[in-house]
Amino acid sequence: MLFPAFQVIADAAAVPSVLGIRVEFILFALTLVGVAVFHKYAMQVALGGLASILAFKLLFDPSFHFVEHMLGSPEQDGEWRTLLNLLGLLLGFAILAKHFEESKIPEVLPAYLPNDWKGGFVLLVMVFVLSSFLDNIAAAMIGGAMALVVFRGKVHVGFLAAIVAASNAGGSGSVVGDTTTTMMWIEGVRAVEVLTAYTAAMPALLIFGVIAARQQHTFNPIAKEAPTGVAIEWKRVVVVALILGGTIATNILLDFPAVGVWLALLLGATFTKTPWGELPNALKGSIFLLSLVMCASMMPVDELPAASWMSSFGLGFVSAVFDNIPLTKLALEQSGYDWGMLAYSVGFGGSMIWFGSSAGVALSNMYPEVKNTGSYLRHGWHVALAYVIGFSIMMGVHGWQPGTDVRGGEAVAAVEAPASPTPSAERAGAP
Repeated sequence: MLFPAFQVIADAAAVPSVLGIRVEFILFALTLVGVAVFHKYAMQVALGGLASILAFKLLFDPSFHFVEHMLGSPEQDGEWRTLLNLLGLLLGFAILAKHFEESKIPEVLPAYLPNDWKGGFVLLVMVFVLSSFLDNIAAAMIGGAMALVVFRGKVHVGFLAAIVAASNAGGSGSVVGDTTTTMMWIEGVRAVEVLTAYTAAMPALLIFGVIAARQQHTFNPIAKEAPTGVAIEWKRVVVVALILGGTIATNILLDFPAVGVWLALLLGATFTKTPWGELPNALKGSIFLLSLVMCASMMPVDELPAASWMSSFGLGFVSAVFDNIPLTKLALEQSGYDWGMLAYSVGFGGSMIWFGSSAGVALSNMYPEVKNTGSYLRHGWHVALAYVIGFSIMMGVHGWQPGTDVRGGEAVAAVEAPASPTPSAERAGAP
């Protein structure tokens, strides 16, 4: 319906825009608004948005080549790898969560967790720690499975938002904990530079964790006693361990953790029953996320604002609605960032809205109430608060410290030279 209007405002030399805004951005914004408002039809809205953006690019953007966009070219990587990896992780970790739930480990947890609000906080800390060496999707799904049992199926939306936030915060300071930090590592950023993200992530965990745990305790307290006579199904525990080990190994060796997930699942299927019935529901959420990732990848974002603490801070809010993988790619190409600060921003920032991160989308497959964007924002307000405070603490402790220049392999601060020689140097005859 909008194409005639596009043709009117278009000229032969430029892609159509409205009031200076490229139409792709308008279509993407309408898609995100549609997802937020019509959350019961999120997948249909996302697919509709993808179709409209793709049609527009094919009709009005002569520089866009779909085959190259998907398969890649000598100048850029194709999107197929990201999409296939995400699909494999989302589907595989849905089965992982069911294996973990049916292993009976969550049922015996109340015996080891505090019986008041601190039990919920300890659970969030466990998710945080898991995410430091696992993919954040797996950490979120395991956290969701634990919460389902220890809170007897009644989990507050604010606590679910905190599970998403804990999984993203825990992975922000580890080069194997999140796709974005792994990308930085591969490009030459040292692991210790990313590690500084925990300066912000840990205080953030303390803030949203305590608030969310109290929300949950008021809503529905933790089970005070573990049921007696529960026998842990060790075969399922072995499968969970195989999946986690395979994820880490193939993430490091192949930069493709989904391969390890599915090899472990197939191996586990030879000695225990696999809950393949989880796949249909997980597929819907996967299609939704992949649609948004595809939409984001077609946005004409050729560069980011100049690297600074202010732009890093803003990228945290952008990542709540815009996939953080292309944002990280652009930041690596631009270089000049404080990589720990950027890792915290793009990693944790996506927690502020449920569809801002793959962990949130994965958890929404287990808890459909997460898809109510208004409810998520209203009850999960503490996530945004924690992001701002955590970032402020990081600035106060470390300040803005540009790290490795991945274009040249040297620290940016080390290669910056003064604009002119000092007076003493001039008198000494220095060049």
